Amino acid sequence: MLQGQKKAASALMVVVAYFIIYVVWGSTFFFIEKALHSFPPFILGSFRFVAASAILMTYCAIKGYKLFNKRSIQEAAIVGFLLLFVDMAGVIWAEQYVSGGVAAIIAAAAAIWFILLDRPKWKENFSSISTVAGVALGFCGVVMLFAEQIMATNDNTDGTLKVIALSILVLGSIAWTVGSLISKYFKKSEKEEKEDLHVMVKTAWQMVTAGVLFNITALFTGEYASFTLSSVAPVDWFNLGYLITFGSILAFSSYIWLLQVRPAMEVSTYAYVNPIIALILSHFFTSHVVTSLQIVGLAVILFSVLLMSWKAYRTKLSSRNKRKKILQQENSLERLIAADPQTDNKHVPETELVH
Repeated sequence: MLQGQKKAASALMVVVAYFIIYVVWGSTFFFIEKALHSFPPFILGSFRFVAASAILMTYCAIKGYKLFNKRSIQEAAIVGFLLLFVDMAGVIWAEQYVSGGVAAIIAAAAAIWFILLDRPKWKENFSSISTVAGVALGFCGVVMLFAEQIMATNDNTDGTLKVIALSILVLGSIAWTVGSLISKYFKKSEKEEKEDLHVMVKTAWQMVTAGVLFNITALFTGEYASFTLSSVAPVDWFNLGYLITFGSILAFSSYIWLLQVRPAMEVSTYAYVNPIIALILSHFFTSHVVTSLQIVGLAVILFSVLLMSWKAYRTKLSSRNKRKKILQQENSLERLIAADPQTDNKHVPETELVH
């Protein structure tokens, strides 16, 4: 097997895992919107991440993973604050005023912020015409969504709240990007690498951080003072359970597993599918109307994401084809030697000696 090649995996398991990250992650925007019928936004986040972190931490303990490392927990707390608290709090709060479909489209535009904020990659990113065009087009798509939400209402107060909600979604998306970049560039010594916690354990600590912060916020905003468990409709307990088990645990586990068995660029295609799933659910199962401008905005943003990723896709494809060619040459050489053991390197074409 070539170095860096992904390990073999059951085709059925791969299909199931892709279905989960495509459909389940896309559906979480819908289930958040539904659960908000009974849960205040910060209590919803608190219940979701406290329960998910407890389940995931218990699983890690049963697996025998190391649970404590001061530096790793500090890193997880920073990333958890930005990804699971700031961004998710923004999504949950905003979905009181905009549909899950619109929230998912704004989330898909996160690729813009990765290009703009990943400073070590500026020279590489901004030397690509397709990347720059994708950023510009992505901004146009976001502006279209803002315009659509403003035009969709005649009430100035309602329109203002929708614009605020969209702005918070954008800020949350930026926080997600910053947290992801911190995680990406967080430098560790060789010793720290060896002592680092398993990725599932670090994710559990991220969820612990989010759960604690959601709890504190719910207390300070007075949500707990006016909330009673008896006021929660049975269907919304189901919606919360779905977010905990399927959204926070099963989908993430499938994502991590896929990264181990499939190319990262391939796995990242979930970003194209999630907003489509969210928009379909919003159209058929909520009172929100999916407008033609929303669909056009989604198409513009997804095309912009494709443009921003185009250079990376081409590089990955070229590298994969090169490795495939080398492997074919090696196999041809092995068959040649097997057919005639007396064959030496002098009689082998130069191209077949490339490694």
